[in-house]
Amino acid sequence: MPAKQLLQDKERRFQLLFEEHPQPMWVIDPAESKILEANSAAALLYGHTRDQFRGMSLDAVLVSEESGPASGSPRRHRTGSGRIIDVEMAQHLIDFGGHPAELAVLMDVTGRRQLEDQLRQAQKMESVGMLAGGVAHDFNNLLTIISGYSQLILNALEPGNPNYYAAEQILKAGERAAALTKQLLAFSRPRLLQSKVLDLNKVVTGLSTMLRRLIGEDVDLQLVLRPDLGMVSADSGQIEQVLMNLVVNARDAMPKGGRLTIETTNVELDESYSGRHLSVKPGQYVQVAVSDNGGGMDEATQARLFEPFFTTKGAGRGTGLGLSTVFGIVKQSGGNLDVYSVPSRGTSVKVYLPRIDQPAAVEAEYSRRHVASGSETVLLVEDDEMVRHLVRETLVRAGYRVMDTSDPSEARRLSGSYRGVIHLLITDVVMPKVSGRELAGELHGQRGGMKVLYMSGYTDTGIVNTGILQKEVAFLQKPFTPAALTAKVREVLESGGRTRRAGE
Repeated sequence: MPAKQLLQDKERRFQLLFEEHPQPMWVIDPAESKILEANSAAALLYGHTRDQFRGMSLDAVLVSEESGPASGSPRRHRTGSGRIIDVEMAQHLIDFGGHPAELAVLMDVTGRRQLEDQLRQAQKMESVGMLAGGVAHDFNNLLTIISGYSQLILNALEPGNPNYYAAEQILKAGERAAALTKQLLAFSRPRLLQSKVLDLNKVVTGLSTMLRRLIGEDVDLQLVLRPDLGMVSADSGQIEQVLMNLVVNARDAMPKGGRLTIETTNVELDESYSGRHLSVKPGQYVQVAVSDNGGGMDEATQARLFEPFFTTKGAGRGTGLGLSTVFGIVKQSGGNLDVYSVPSRGTSVKVYLPRIDQPAAVEAEYSRRHVASGSETVLLVEDDEMVRHLVRETLVRAGYRVMDTSDPSEARRLSGSYRGVIHLLITDVVMPKVSGRELAGELHGQRGGMKVLYMSGYTDTGIVNTGILQKEVAFLQKPFTPAALTAKVREVLESGGRTRRAGE
């Protein structure tokens, strides 16, 4: 075959391979940074025709990066519709029509990049969560003592007493410190949630009066609530915290006033959505969206939105924990969230929680300062001396007979030597040498009818990893007040049916 014919045949094969290849490709003039040719796959990815590509400057496609892309990392490209995609590009020198050129093979890695970003974000959250969880136990013990004794003093004083106001302020400060601890722990590894079946419409409506006071008169709050909204299983207090944080952020984005909308609806997240989001299962969800028409956010801000302690607010106006808290609560509740924002147009944060087919739970209310009384016998095991004394004093004042110790071995001896009925064991989850769960399992062999109440300031190591996160197990999270303690004690003692053994 003549050389000319061989060359023509080679060019036809190259042209066929180039045009029909499923991978997007360009032929680039390196001297003028122009696209000389593009294949059909590139036209499909970028939304330009092949004729539009010919002669197009690379600057029309590339998104400028201030410091330039790191070696080997994807470049950012702009499609014909304005969408930004991440692209990896392999380039090879070729001869094109007798002139030197580059063949660029393109790969859209936007989806992979998003998953990598989500993984890095999750790892950041886990690191901060481990730090927060490490200090939680001791910190919550201290808060239990502060709040507990201040409430005992309040209960013993008349409102007109000069010391009443001082004790009340100590209690309020302890409650604020406890709320901050919960914020820190909300994005840590899993902790025990007080989940129940909720109607998010009722949660939003119940908060609306307080939210209107919070945002001020220059912001118009609109509620768009779907009447046939499905139910979710979540901690009502934490869902209220999610809404409060999102509303505060929306308000701060509209310093001159504006419109803030809270909307609920039923949605279905398909496999396409779950493929773009880590740990999201396809299925039926309930969506609550908080939207504003404020300043919006640029891409750089959105990329750091859920980092702990990151804030765009001025000094003294934000801790940077709000959206990190939202992230942690929503993830732990089995849901997901998306943020849509356009500079100068506004922001919408959409929270998705799994939908369940159960009726909403009926709320039981009691005074936070009411100490419930009783006369049963309690065995208390707590290695922190001050916490143990507080719990003992609270229960004795409420009429209970209490045997207490810091040593699990002494608890075994007390249980074995006591001739009467021990109605309840109250034990810390994490103690030196023997865990609360192990102690409860041992004592259950001596006293099959004894019920157990666990308490702890830990969130993950002390609870999840010890395997007591079951609905049948009674648990009291530190810090707690005397009212919360006595209410929980009565709840456990009066619960019907067989008490689940700690080791089951």
